[in-house]
Amino acid sequence: MNVGLAIARNAIRHPDDVAVFGVRPQTNRELHERSNQIANWLRAQGLKPGERVAFFAANRSEVVEVLGGIAKAGLVYVGLNFRLGPSELEQVFENAEPELVLTDAEHLDSVVSIAGNSGIEVVDIDGDAWSVEVAAASAEDPATLHHVRHDDDFCIVYTSGTTGRPKGVLFDHGRALQHATVACLEYEIDRSSRYLIQIPHNSSVNITIVPCLVVGAALGFRDSRSFDPIGFARTVEEEGVSHSFLVPTQLMRLLDRLPAGSDHQLGALVTLGYGSSPISPERLRVLVDRFGPIFNQLYGMAEIASIGTILRKEDHVAGLAGRPELLSSCGQPSYAVDVRVVDELGEDIGPGERGEVVFAGPHVMKGYYRDVERTDAVLIDGWMHSGDIAEVSDDGYIFIVDRLKNLIIRGGLNIAPTEIENVLYRHEAVLEASVVGVPDAEWGEAIVAVVSLKQGAAADPEELRTFCRTSALTSIKIPERVEIWDSLPKNAVGKIAKNEIRDVFWGEGRKV
Repeated sequence: MNVGLAIARNAIRHPDDVAVFGVRPQTNRELHERSNQIANWLRAQGLKPGERVAFFAANRSEVVEVLGGIAKAGLVYVGLNFRLGPSELEQVFENAEPELVLTDAEHLDSVVSIAGNSGIEVVDIDGDAWSVEVAAASAEDPATLHHVRHDDDFCIVYTSGTTGRPKGVLFDHGRALQHATVACLEYEIDRSSRYLIQIPHNSSVNITIVPCLVVGAALGFRDSRSFDPIGFARTVEEEGVSHSFLVPTQLMRLLDRLPAGSDHQLGALVTLGYGSSPISPERLRVLVDRFGPIFNQLYGMAEIASIGTILRKEDHVAGLAGRPELLSSCGQPSYAVDVRVVDELGEDIGPGERGEVVFAGPHVMKGYYRDVERTDAVLIDGWMHSGDIAEVSDDGYIFIVDRLKNLIIRGGLNIAPTEIENVLYRHEAVLEASVVGVPDAEWGEAIVAVVSLKQGAAADPEELRTFCRTSALTSIKIPERVEIWDSLPKNAVGKIAKNEIRDVFWGEGRKV
């Protein structure tokens, strides 16, 4: 079995069902035929099974047909975030060594200037040559369709590179398909689902695109640039969207900027997933109270295809009904994945202790592409080490304390920034908050909080420090300094880029 066969089977079973909705809709039959044409065109270019083809463009419907064509041809799909800078793109090309880059007219010149240095061919999918040549290719099944095996490489997912050189996370077809079944179960995706992709498409391959292809659900795309909550709600209503996934920053904007009288526009949503960073329990309460029990929180990482644990809809309801601590949890282990919290010796932690979250299972990555050293550093005896510090309840709920690298060591005490961030999120004016440690001669590290405010809200730094002092935080955890920025920097998937905030204070030598 391979991902390309999923498209072929949908076309046989339900040829007239919608495969892609939006400005350029396609039925299952049309998607199958178009992806066949792309596969046959790619083979006509002399590309051989196992070679890489990169796709560099913003969200658009062509993502699905290009991914399908690459899979059917036995090639490896390298979906790239269009926000990658020139140096990151150069590093990706150096690592992946794609034979071909498909891009759009908007990004053509910048991609050509970088790919040309490596002799990589670039094709504009908005150009006449692409449309004419692909349309002229055969729509019959490519000869490779039934020869692609489950253990053949399917895709490389590049991490956002916030900690240095981008890492290419490699999956074969079997791993992607195994994870797809888990995603369908957890997010209740079936043939009737209409899934709107709002985050960048390169982050959606394993969590959204492949699951929808497996069961024949319809896919749609919205531009991931400058998230517009009003436009998102309008699309959900107009297209009858049943599923989507947002990062917490987008959910906060939806909560803050969508007029209360417009909540009905989200009425068709069955499941709204979120993940990538935590949401304070107070904000979760408001979200569920306002939009209903439609939320699933995903906790995982690109290296395990996405899903490790899930805080399910019923957990959100239980959190509001009498178990408020659940709203601080990332849920329980999902299907087909073993999740443990271990100490430095690899032993399970005891009650009240903290350790590192590790994962094992059939959808853990094959490894970082052409990077044995970094693979061996995190994939140990079959266990993927997350770098996240957590506690575990008696009934298996996992509570993330923080990233190991984000812990602030102040006066010999380990301080989790999320604890302070959650306090700041309780302030009615705060939209986003990030807490970092900065060098301090006396204490080792001092605490700095950077926040952005809700539209039209007002607060000053001393007010926010006072708010922290009157909370349950001990005195050693009160930020020495609070700064208010217009917005907080984000990485390629919309997560707050804590490293960039830290660099402002470390790299430029700013003092507390």
